Amino acid sequence: MTNKYFWKMIDNSKKNGAEQVEWLTQELVKKRTEEVIEFEIEFRNKLEQSYTSSLWGAAFVIMGGCSDDGFDYFRGWLISRGEEVFNQGVNNPEFLAEYFTEDNLEEDEFAPQLEEILSAASDAYTYQKTGSFEYNDDIYTEFLNELEARGYKFEPIDIEFDWEEEDLEERFPLLWDKFGEDPLT
Repeated sequence: MTNKYFWKMIDNSKKNGAEQVEWLTQELVKKRTEEVIEFEIEFRNKLEQSYTSSLWGAAFVIMGGCSDDGFDYFRGWLISRGEEVFNQGVNNPEFLAEYFTEDNLEEDEFAPQLEEILSAASDAYTYQKTGSFEYNDDIYTEFLNELEARGYKFEPIDIEFDWEEEDLEERFPLLWDKFGEDPLT
């Protein structure tokens, strides 16, 4: 799956509002298994690309704290907003202060976390194999093996924080002005 097609699927899914992940999963179910695997690889590449100290610091300010899982859900949400918002957020996390307008927050009930998108492809794969969306450990292991067989490497990414909590106000002044005293979560 090309990067362009991946983002087209994300953009199309956004049109479904609160049903975004359900729509995306249903669309993936209709694809060939190979396309589901390719989508997941693209998705994981975006998760890795966004796994930065700077973005984590921004998420910490926006949400008033940010655990490992919370950062995964935040990055899932960022991907769900589409290529432009994703790239701007990764390249300049302060951009998110501009993005989070009242209108955007009203429209986007997921902001700033979307856990469910993390499993859209694996859920579609499971459905293709079993006819059910119910989690199946053996099928999930098979899914991970398919990713590896297509060249995806499960290598832990080491992140070295270049900020301390007390530095965030100075590091992210726009985000701090907007969320420092009133985080989204």
